[in-house]
Amino acid sequence: MNAHVIGSGPAERPATVTVEDIRAARELLRGVIRDTPVQGSQPLGERVGGPVWLKCENLQRAGSFKIRGAYTRIARLSPDEAARGVVAASAGNHAQGVALAASLRGLRSTVFMPEGAPIPKVEATRAYGARVRFHGHAVDEALVAAQAFAEETGAVFVHPFDHPDIVAGQGTVGLEILEQVPDVRTVVVCTGGGGLLAGIATAVKAVRPEVRVVGVQAEDAAAYPGSLAAGHPVPVPAMATMADGIAVGCPGQVPFAIVRDLVDGIATVSEESLSRAMLLTLERAKLVVEPAGVAGVAALLDAPEAYEPPVVVVLSGGNIDPLLLMRVLRHGLAVAGRFLSFRARITDRPGALVRLLAEVAAADASVLEVEHVRTDPRLRVEEVEVALQLETRGAEHRDEVLSRLRGAGYTLVFG
Repeated sequence: MNAHVIGSGPAERPATVTVEDIRAARELLRGVIRDTPVQGSQPLGERVGGPVWLKCENLQRAGSFKIRGAYTRIARLSPDEAARGVVAASAGNHAQGVALAASLRGLRSTVFMPEGAPIPKVEATRAYGARVRFHGHAVDEALVAAQAFAEETGAVFVHPFDHPDIVAGQGTVGLEILEQVPDVRTVVVCTGGGGLLAGIATAVKAVRPEVRVVGVQAEDAAAYPGSLAAGHPVPVPAMATMADGIAVGCPGQVPFAIVRDLVDGIATVSEESLSRAMLLTLERAKLVVEPAGVAGVAALLDAPEAYEPPVVVVLSGGNIDPLLLMRVLRHGLAVAGRFLSFRARITDRPGALVRLLAEVAAADASVLEVEHVRTDPRLRVEEVEVALQLETRGAEHRDEVLSRLRGAGYTLVFG
């Protein structure tokens, strides 16, 4: 099982953010954000054995929950602070939230983004009025540059997760969940630095302490399991995940204390699980969600028995580069056994390709792409390789196709 859970437990001392802070943030946000809908998921419900609801923050203004915390932080600046403008660092969602919030408040904003940040997120951030600068190859490097810029210019640094106002703003999601699904038993939250998880846990545990709150991280960018085991934030040495929105190398001090005290566990999910989750939300829920935003769905797919229904899964954002979306969906189809790519060796004679394709047709698979390869030095003079991309109906059908082709004498090469 890919998912694993590291438990915390009940609070032992007061949290740095209270439910009263979150309620105040909600009043501040009225007329600024949307109360995003919840949508039932039958395929997830069938796996879990009870109702599963998707909290659609991918439909929020600027495409993610980040506007909640960013606006709360920026709206509470003093006149002197506001006059100096704001600076932030982000792979995209916090950048857009800060840019939009600053624009709504009439403030100047500068955003540092890592090199290679998704183009749609960069362009959207600029469209909301921010000046974009690039630094480093990860959010943590961009954070250092943004903090240096704040010291040099006097601009107020708006941290993506490590500030009480940010946590309070994100916690308004938790208040909405309690109103929309009053019988909820488990809330599952995608987690990077921990601001959203900490805010939701604060709101939910204050009103319904028996509700289980679980955070989910990409296993190749999971700072919380080691940090919770150590008892303090511990940076991970390296990260590699498609879920750039939760690729944070070290938890923040403010959210970490809350997560440690209030959150019931942290699960981790693989890249394959994230791909499957994106495919499911697109096909079955008709929702476009970025990889970071489907981490909770991936956790339910990995270990449905671990989550007591009714379950609410937070879909944190929908800002995804269309090119990445195509690659991830193809990966998801492959993981689900519905996309098959391989090379088959055949003799370089008339009719050989026709016979190969006839076997594919007889196996009831659809051909998406065919390519001849004649220059590979591993091939004999009389051989060619045919690169095939096929669409199948699932893992069982995929295995049937491969078995038929091998039974017909074809040598198949993968990778």
